[in-house]
Amino acid sequence: MSAPPDLPGIVARAFDVSRKSGYVSFCRNETGRLLAALAASRPGTLAEFGTGTGVGTAWLRSGMREGSRIVTAELEPKLAKAAAEIFEDDEQVEVVAADWSTLRDKGPFSLLFLDAREPKDSGADTIIDLVEPGGVVVLDDFTPCASWPPVFAGRVDVLREQWLTDDRFTTVEVMVAPDASVLIASKR
Repeated sequence: MSAPPDLPGIVARAFDVSRKSGYVSFCRNETGRLLAALAASRPGTLAEFGTGTGVGTAWLRSGMREGSRIVTAELEPKLAKAAAEIFEDDEQVEVVAADWSTLRDKGPFSLLFLDAREPKDSGADTIIDLVEPGGVVVLDDFTPCASWPPVFAGRVDVLREQWLTDDRFTTVEVMVAPDASVLIASKR
């Protein structure tokens, strides 16, 4: 992958906060650069469900348009507090220490980054009303798969299959690294 080695300042700050919190599971740089590019294309309210310590949110913020805003939810209070520290002086980013479902009244969203792997939390049926027409949903943490139906860990990947076949979205799987892919879904 070709990309400048330097990180946007807000992303570097998020990595520092994450390390100090002892949290090592966060958005990969390849996915982050994709999030920044997509955020630059979307006006309005962007959202993330599953903030962690805010690295994905920082990538979104690094590309976000002027006048847009981000709302992000993290269920684990310690992680939400760490993420809130990154954006404490940024009026365009709101970090909520709560289940993502509490953000329903803040949508619809023009871009929604789902850092959740459970079908009940990130299936198309759950998400459809949270995204505006033409809005984009990004789901990460997939392992590339060349077969159909898609398989992960020896089983059909139901979540991936659902998104790739749902007529309410146009969805594509994109490899961001040899061992990582994301789904990008545009609501029809």
